[in-house]
Amino acid sequence: MRLKNDFITQEIDGVQYLVPVGAAQFFGMLRNNKTAAFIVDCLKEETTEEAVVDAMCEKYDAPPDAIAADVKGILSTLRSVGALEE
Repeated sequence: MRLKNDFITQEIDGVQYLVPVGAAQFFGMLRNNKTAAFIVDCLKEETTEEAVVDAMCEKYDAPPDAIAADVKGILSTLRSVGALEE
C-alpha cells in the first residue's frame, strides 16, 4: 500500500497537512499530529501495515499493541478519504 499520488503533504509551522490534489474525491485537508505524520511519511513509498508498525516501534518507546492500534486507526482514516492505494 502507499499514499495515492492525488495527495500531497505540506508542512506549515511544524505541522503536517495532507492535501488532496488532482482527481482526489476528498475535498478538505487533514491536519496530522506527529504520529499520523510519521505514518503518512512511511506511506510515501510502497509498504505494508506491519512494516509501518515496525518502523514506529523502532522510533517510539511505546507498547507494540498500542502502536499497532494507532497505525490501524490512521490507516482507517486515510482509507475513508480515499488516500491509500492498495
